[in-house]
Amino acid sequence: MYSIINTMDEIPTSQWVTRCAERLHERWQTVEPAQLEEVAMELWRDSRFRSLPPAEAATLWLHPVGSRYERARG
Repeated sequence: MYSIINTMDEIPTSQWVTRCAERLHERWQTVEPAQLEEVAMELWRDSRFRSLPPAEAATLWLHPVGSRYERARG
C-alpha cells in the first residue's frame, strides 16, 4: 500500500527552504543566496510545492525555465 508523505510535517520549514534554495543554486549560480531563499520560501508557501521534497519542488518549478533554455540552444 502506498501513502502520501506530507513533507511539510517531516522537514522543518527552515530546512525545506534551505534544501530548495540549494537546488535552485545548482541552476542559478550567479544569483545571491538570499534571493534564492526568497524564491524557495515562495515555493514553500504554495501547497503544491510544499507537499514535495524540496529538491523535487525546485526541479519541478525550474522545468519550464530549462525547457525554454534548451529550445533556445537547439
